[in-house]
Amino acid sequence: MFSFENILNLPLIWYGLIAVAIFLYVLLDGFDLGVGILFPFAPSDQCRDRLMNSIAPFWDGNETWLVLGGGGLFAAFPLAYSVIMPALYIPIILMLLGLIFRGVAFEFRFKADKSKKIWDYAFHFGSLGATFMQGMVLGTFVQGIPVTGRSFSGGPYDWLNAYSVMTGIAMIFGYALLGATWVVMKTEGTTQEWARKSAGYVLGYVGLFLVMVSISMPVMNPEIRKLWFSLPNVFLLFPIPCVTLIFFIMIWKDLYKGFETRPFVLSLGVFTTAYLGLGISLWPWLIPFEITYQQAAAVPESLSLLLVGTGIMLPVVLGYVAYSYYLFRGKVTHEGYY
Repeated sequence: MFSFENILNLPLIWYGLIAVAIFLYVLLDGFDLGVGILFPFAPSDQCRDRLMNSIAPFWDGNETWLVLGGGGLFAAFPLAYSVIMPALYIPIILMLLGLIFRGVAFEFRFKADKSKKIWDYAFHFGSLGATFMQGMVLGTFVQGIPVTGRSFSGGPYDWLNAYSVMTGIAMIFGYALLGATWVVMKTEGTTQEWARKSAGYVLGYVGLFLVMVSISMPVMNPEIRKLWFSLPNVFLLFPIPCVTLIFFIMIWKDLYKGFETRPFVLSLGVFTTAYLGLGISLWPWLIPFEITYQQAAAVPESLSLLLVGTGIMLPVVLGYVAYSYYLFRGKVTHEGYY
């Protein structure tokens, strides 16, 4: 009898799907969260209108990948979900509240008159809070979640520590870089020049925090240290930091040479290499150094049924996303069309 589980490694496929969904969320929602982080620092209300118009057609579609990542984890790896959520309930709820605030700000700001400033701040602080919480979740995940048997065995505030605060701040600067280079690509004139200066300013901080995270992970965990610095791995993995450094140099040069599109593409490249390095460091763990993706997977029958539905809907979502970016290509103005 034909079945997916007989010919496919279903846990590995779902591990890859969730990893890709999270990666797409970080890239796509990262730049519009970055625009929100930079929003109050724009030189004029007209510039702020351009900033919001540049992401208005995309922001809600970008969050689709967060739903796929979270829903896929719940359905395909219920054991991991049952461990991760109790450890991260508070920062995840705060992140969702931030996303709600910025979503409401989109709806009300375009119609507001006297209360426009209120929605400006809601948009900014919602973006800032959601980004900071995502960074704290990442920091907590990288440090490891205490597990006893098949359950979370830590406390409700284990996520709140100096390292997770550092990764939260790092995420703010990283998304700000994506947002600034996106604005460079999508605007012109005063707004574009301000975005160039902002991107050049945050670029150095992104590099600093990336170095700090890259050094701290091998220091904290001997398995990661052995992976990256043993032979022949050190030669096989050395190109990743080298390519990242090249991307940083190219972004710096392009910002001051007047390029518009390439700084954004290269910023996406920086996040890609960083995500690749993180994935290599944590392979094959779904709960770092406690539970692998094979151990956390649901039964094959569930995974195969889920894969059928995902195989039908995922191309539809990808097609919609691609079409929306194609349809709203080009520069934006300050005139509202939301």
